[in-house]
Amino acid sequence: MPAHLRLCFPYRYHPKMFARIRSDIQCILERDPAAHSAWEVLTLYPGLHAVVLHRPAHWCWNHGLRWLGGFISHFSRWMTGIEIHPAAKVGERVFFDHAMGVVVGETAEIGDGCTIYQGVTLGGTSLYKGTKRHPTLGRNVVVSAGAKVLGGFTVGDGARIGANAVVIKPVPAGATAVGIPARIIPAKADRASGENGETFLAYGVTQSDDPLSLAMRGLIDNASSQEHQIALLWQAIETLSAERGKKSDCVPGDAARDECFEAEKLTELVGK
Repeated sequence: MPAHLRLCFPYRYHPKMFARIRSDIQCILERDPAAHSAWEVLTLYPGLHAVVLHRPAHWCWNHGLRWLGGFISHFSRWMTGIEIHPAAKVGERVFFDHAMGVVVGETAEIGDGCTIYQGVTLGGTSLYKGTKRHPTLGRNVVVSAGAKVLGGFTVGDGARIGANAVVIKPVPAGATAVGIPARIIPAKADRASGENGETFLAYGVTQSDDPLSLAMRGLIDNASSQEHQIALLWQAIETLSAERGKKSDCVPGDAARDECFEAEKLTELVGK
């Protein structure tokens, strides 16, 4: 093929093309229990199609063929519902699960092994050209459905972004961000490294990652413990008074001798 045609179709001559596609398919089979075969993933998963089409679009953009790169990106958006700017950097084994309505901005960077769900925006908060306006995701980051990550900061390796969270500041490695604006829950020791060996959690968060629930459960446990201690004190005072032959009126009639704080019921309402 003539050299000028090779320039227009560089992806065909990439020696690692098929190996990367096999890796992309395998990561989807590992993370999506609804995927039953490689053929199903190859033909029916728009997240895979978006990643495969982004690579030639990115190559064209970086080699001065910006209109062609933009056209490939536009075609990919029309076909998959996933909009990835041709200048954005996407790593290996990135999985866009469902992913309708995902937007990835020009200066965004997505690290190896990331999982991004539907309705996610990796957006910018600045109008200055040539600056880092969009976020950088580290390795093995999970961004849940509807989350918005806005700004030119870094989300550390193994971090998790909860559904519909609005993240406007850096997220440390292994930490979890939930809420509007997002609150940061520090990393747990078993997943701070963000390695592939950890258990994969679909949609990024569990009920135990809600900071408000964690705070409420802490308050409930503290109140229950205090009531228990107060009841023990009144019982001890009543016992000592009886042993010394004193009148029982030294203990007020409304003293809480018995525990009535429904800690378990309140914990169930907050969520275990």
